[in-house]
Amino acid sequence: MPKKITLSVPIVPEPRAVWKSPKVIALTVVAIGLVALFFTNKGLLIAGMVNGKPIFRWELNKVLTSRFGQQTLEQMISERLIGDAATKEGVVVTPEEITAKVTEITTSLGPNASLDELLSRQGMSRTEFESQVRLQLLIRNLLGRDITVTEADINNYIATSGALLASTEPEKLREEAKQAIFDSKVGEKLQGWFEELKQKASIQRFL
Repeated sequence: MPKKITLSVPIVPEPRAVWKSPKVIALTVVAIGLVALFFTNKGLLIAGMVNGKPIFRWELNKVLTSRFGQQTLEQMISERLIGDAATKEGVVVTPEEITAKVTEITTSLGPNASLDELLSRQGMSRTEFESQVRLQLLIRNLLGRDITVTEADINNYIATSGALLASTEPEKLREEAKQAIFDSKVGEKLQGWFEELKQKASIQRFL
């Protein structure tokens, strides 16, 4: 009697069964999500288009890093050092202080000048400007704690540099002079203090 031959035929799942697979469904959802992300957030991948050809974000970042990376990194390091020093010393800057300083700067520009327009010309946003104001106030609050401005200092400043002051009312004139003297003394302390801060810090640069 001839030997019966049994063929092993692989079972091919029906198309619908494949689509019902959790793994396939998950991959499909991810793929759809990536496509949606690309079309809604093109700026994350493409910085611009020229005659239908993309300028990728990584290309822009490479150029910006090569031209401005070192300068920007040093600025960020400085800001981090000052912020850490302020935190260590318990020195803070309140939103009210920032608002008051921005108002003071805006007023000093005069009625015909717009702070936002000036910032736009310099390529700086309002948020970046307020961040710089906060940094300056942190430095003043850190270094100004032991600075004293005497009445004699004010009298001498008005006598020698009164022409530099904008105020005309005696009380405001003296307050402006006091502020100018204070800022000058902070500036005198800043360089040495910051150099010491950098020397004590652990800084690594990879650019």
